[in-house]
Amino acid sequence: MKISQRIVQAIRPYRQSMNDIFRYRVVTYLISGIALSLLKQLAMILIRSTGRMAVSSGDFDFLFKTWQGILLIVLGLLVLFLGVVIDLNIQIIYASKILHGRNELLKSVKEGLLSLTKFFTPDGIGIVLYIALIAPITGLTLSISLTENLYIPTFISSVIHSTPLYNTIYRIAIILFFFIGIIHIFILHGVLLSGLPSNKADDESRALMKANWKDFFKQNFIFFLCFALINILIFVFVLAIPGILVFVFFKDPEKAKIAGIFLLLCFAVSFAVINSYFQSFYLIRMTQLYYQYKGEALLFVRKTEKKFSLSFLKVPLFAGLLLALSVFICSNFDEFLPAAVSTEIIAHRAGGVEAPENTIAGIEKAIALGAKGAEIDIQRTRDGYYIVNHDANFSRLCSNPAKPSQLTLDEVKDLIIRDPNFPDEEEDVATFDEMLEAAKDRIILFIELKGDSADNQMVDDAVKMIREKDMADQCVLISLKYSLIDYAEQTYPEMQTAYLTFVSFGNTAQLNCDYLGLEEESATASIINTIHNSGRKVMVWTPNEEGSQKHFLVSDADYIITDNVSQAFNLTEELGQRDNIQVFIDWLISLL
Repeated sequence: MKISQRIVQAIRPYRQSMNDIFRYRVVTYLISGIALSLLKQLAMILIRSTGRMAVSSGDFDFLFKTWQGILLIVLGLLVLFLGVVIDLNIQIIYASKILHGRNELLKSVKEGLLSLTKFFTPDGIGIVLYIALIAPITGLTLSISLTENLYIPTFISSVIHSTPLYNTIYRIAIILFFFIGIIHIFILHGVLLSGLPSNKADDESRALMKANWKDFFKQNFIFFLCFALINILIFVFVLAIPGILVFVFFKDPEKAKIAGIFLLLCFAVSFAVINSYFQSFYLIRMTQLYYQYKGEALLFVRKTEKKFSLSFLKVPLFAGLLLALSVFICSNFDEFLPAAVSTEIIAHRAGGVEAPENTIAGIEKAIALGAKGAEIDIQRTRDGYYIVNHDANFSRLCSNPAKPSQLTLDEVKDLIIRDPNFPDEEEDVATFDEMLEAAKDRIILFIELKGDSADNQMVDDAVKMIREKDMADQCVLISLKYSLIDYAEQTYPEMQTAYLTFVSFGNTAQLNCDYLGLEEESATASIINTIHNSGRKVMVWTPNEEGSQKHFLVSDADYIITDNVSQAFNLTEELGQRDNIQVFIDWLISLL
């Protein structure tokens, strides 16, 4: 067989199945939308029955110590099972039927939904939890849309990556879990297509991979290479070459801008559409390999009927819509996509990495750089005074294993801070009072209530000290403990408060606080918009990498809390000098 014929034969299942996949998406979207809506309503009834508006990362005791919390966990597991059924089980069954030349979508949906009960076993639960919670972190392709963006929060991952031992353990664990996923990649196929119980499907997958691992990695390499080439071709023929032609032939700046935005929209849509088919195509390929490795190789055959179709009108009609949108965007560009950056910068731990952390020197540096605010961490000493320190003890900065709550103020004052980033500098451990004095009328203090002494008394004492300095409008109380923020809001309504959370469910925007602090991976545009609509402000913590800082500086977030303060200001200046096309590209990237 000629190479060209082999290529045509190889791509035929994917080309002819695009309409099938689209129909699958429509049907399963409706089913999952209805099911998830009902489960969400049930979950909200449970949450409201406890007097809460939402459940977040500060509610672990509630989840594991109350019957409502345990039921929420059960509902969460049911949602994960549903996600695996809709995103993987139905697609695998449908892929098998497509490869056999049959278009039986509704039958596939029915079989997929009925397969749910096959996973109500210890092995089945383990499979679902691996797919939903571990596969996304390892980077495996076979994951579900509900958790595809699952991540290890930055404040945890930063500690892991900065500690050699933790980093080594983490990398070994990721590699181990990745290869566990590869070895067992055909488990779902065995359960769904061969009717095996999960433990037998486990044995079958390992046997198939043992016998065919070289070909498996070869076929995966070819598949991913082909997909990469498709994206390159889209870039070249949809954006690069037409872009050069626009630059050469369009002399009118306004028309060139419209054409440029039109090409960018075409590229973004083309890129998004083709990549939305990636997992479906990958499951078709894995299903082909499953049958092949079992000695049941398929020759894709489907009879196609020639009939009149208006499909040829789809592309020009859609292009017309994009052109109209391009004209509209250009006419209202500054209103919708202003170049100026409005997001303010807060220095993490007083001065970020610009000065020894949580020190007066850090405050001075943040002020000198022009930061809107400085975040500090306060803890209570054994004799009831408040000092500034982030960690649970003084080991890292002062080479003393004691906790702040174990030492008196005099003992704390005998300690010397030697920040690893500034090994030649020595600083005193600052008191909260000294920090207030340094910041007064110069910078806003974002005061995190920290450590094992973070309680209502800390709120009372902190507010008293802030009032004595007449700084109520210059301070914001923040905490990972929602109960403390709620107490502060109810007891001292004049104080500004911020609740820090890295995961939440429910009506988070209605929590009793003035600011919501979102961990960067959870701070999506839709969530930020929802919070703003509730009248609250958004802080994002802690974007330190240049790409992440740029993403949030051009977002609608009110503040970013960062260690790299100088870098954030340099980016702010650069972003303010962008032309319209650069602004539009940044907006598209934020969407993709």
